[in-house]
Amino acid sequence: MRLEDTIAFITGSARGIGREIAETFAKEGALVLISDINAEAAQKTAEEFVQKGYKADHASCNVTNSADVEQCVDKILAKYGRIDILVNNAGITKDNLFIRMKEEDWDAVIAVNLKGTFNASKSVSKAMLKARKGKMINIASVIGVMGNAGQANYAASKAGVIALTKSLAREFASRSINVNAVAPGYIKTDMTDKLSEDVKNKILENVPLGRMGLPLDVANVCLFLASKESDYVTGQTILVDGGMVMY
Repeated sequence: MRLEDTIAFITGSARGIGREIAETFAKEGALVLISDINAEAAQKTAEEFVQKGYKADHASCNVTNSADVEQCVDKILAKYGRIDILVNNAGITKDNLFIRMKEEDWDAVIAVNLKGTFNASKSVSKAMLKARKGKMINIASVIGVMGNAGQANYAASKAGVIALTKSLAREFASRSINVNAVAPGYIKTDMTDKLSEDVKNKILENVPLGRMGLPLDVANVCLFLASKESDYVTGQTILVDGGMVMY
């Protein structure tokens, strides 16, 4: 039970990769706070976890709204007294070729993926700095490292998350707060299941391990970064992409 007696706040965790991270943490003894812009979905996920015997609660907010995030974090602290682990997982895509990209689609992706990470980190860091300990894990993407046609907004947001991770790691290290990023590649989710076989095969041509990743592949790396085993790791971006990007 590597996360026994810890409290983890995970944004965007009602479904998908965020839910997998939350369940992996819960299996290791953490009390997980399921957060999502869809409050009903977050509550349902938390209730399902409790039925499985995990320690879970829901704490939803809109990560793009700093006041909403602050209020959510304050409620968590009032109820549980601390937040030991923060996972900034909430994210969206609004893909289009750059020349056709609407300003509102650029703004929306930056607001959720980058500003949302800023908002949650800002609110949670106050408690972590006071406690002089904590683990922050930001979910970036290989697209933030390599770029991708049709995803200028997403690439910019995730590159920003990586840069933010490095800066926070330097600022918070003296207070024993580790800040790292995880950059997934092509992960098998509801979204990738909708891709045609031709598109999937083309993607796999660039993946040395020859398969798409699973949400659990991402969650296991997050588990390492949330545990004591990573106490001497900070400011890093770990790619979980089957070898697609190497540097």
